[in-house]
Amino acid sequence: MLIKEQLQIILTQAALTQEGLARELKVSFVTLNSWFNGKSNPRAEAEARIEELYRKVTGEKTLSNDELNGKLKALLFKKKSFKNIPALILKRPDLYDTFMLTLTYNTNRIEGSTLTENETATLLFDNRTLSNKTLVEQLEAKNHQTALNTVFKDFKAKKITEEWILRLHAILMNGIRDDAGCYRSHGVRILGSFVPTANHLKIPHLMKELVQKINKKEKNPLHHAARMHAIFEKIHPFSDGNGRIGRLILHTMLLKANFPPALIREETRRLYYTYLKKAQLDEDYSLLEDFLMDAVKESLDFL
Repeated sequence: MLIKEQLQIILTQAALTQEGLARELKVSFVTLNSWFNGKSNPRAEAEARIEELYRKVTGEKTLSNDELNGKLKALLFKKKSFKNIPALILKRPDLYDTFMLTLTYNTNRIEGSTLTENETATLLFDNRTLSNKTLVEQLEAKNHQTALNTVFKDFKAKKITEEWILRLHAILMNGIRDDAGCYRSHGVRILGSFVPTANHLKIPHLMKELVQKINKKEKNPLHHAARMHAIFEKIHPFSDGNGRIGRLILHTMLLKANFPPALIREETRRLYYTYLKKAQLDEDYSLLEDFLMDAVKESLDFL
């Protein structure tokens, strides 16, 4: 594959600008542009960086424990600045509303919503309806707001329970689906993916097992959260709303571990889906864990 083709795939998959890619590769914009135009070729060291980044964004790379542990140490050091992150967010209405807006806007955009961030803010905080948007899209935003409020209210509970997850789904799908708050009773497939989902008859048993695993205390909460997220999405227990419920459970696990919610942006959904698929098919959670740490770091930077 030509260098230009690799660079274009990196730009698309990672949702980077050319300026952002140049920074990632530690070269000037002019140099990167000359590679794109075929006016020059990268030296061996730069070519190796391109290859490594290409393998990472396409899911071909596996990160070592040393790489992940080094990143986790940096994240934990950064987190030391905050004694109680959930309390800080709850105490500051400006922080709380920003997380409410950013998480609601991005999680719904990942699932195909056409609402802009400003339109989402109007629905969440001004309590006004939008004449140019469907009722379902508007309900999805308001319902997610209520569900996220529930996460912040209930995260201190001793355990995450199956009943609580079902209640979260009932809130999210209120007025949208007749089966809100119920597991699916039919087969489904994940759109655009070859990942097999669970037989609907096995869902109650699989969810009981998953909830037990979620509540286990692990030394590395980021690895644990990434693994549980991948397993939940592979079970795909609901007819609709699995991605949003999975991310709400993820936020809950992070808050319990004194981390902020993971800011998974709509622009990074290609990487998110690539790493989720790798975790589900190969049981290699390293790239998803790395992605999750970046999403948490962005929230810490904001705080």
